[in-house]
Amino acid sequence: MEFVAFMRGTSGRALRIAVGLVLAAVGILGAGGLWGILLAVLGGVMIAAGAFNFCLLAPLFHADLWGRPKPTGH
Repeated sequence: MEFVAFMRGTSGRALRIAVGLVLAAVGILGAGGLWGILLAVLGGVMIAAGAFNFCLLAPLFHADLWGRPKPTGH
């Protein structure tokens, strides 16, 4: 849960945006072809995740997309 807590914070958001910008730049300027398109799209998703403060990996840590723990139901 520490990972999710980090990703919810300002540093995690900044990291997602920075990595997204790098991936998009590499995809657009460097890779080209299908790999370039895939990298650019992945970079765009990461930028959006940082901008709108959601984490696509949070469900793997039993949290919702916004990093809140999932309620335990019976």
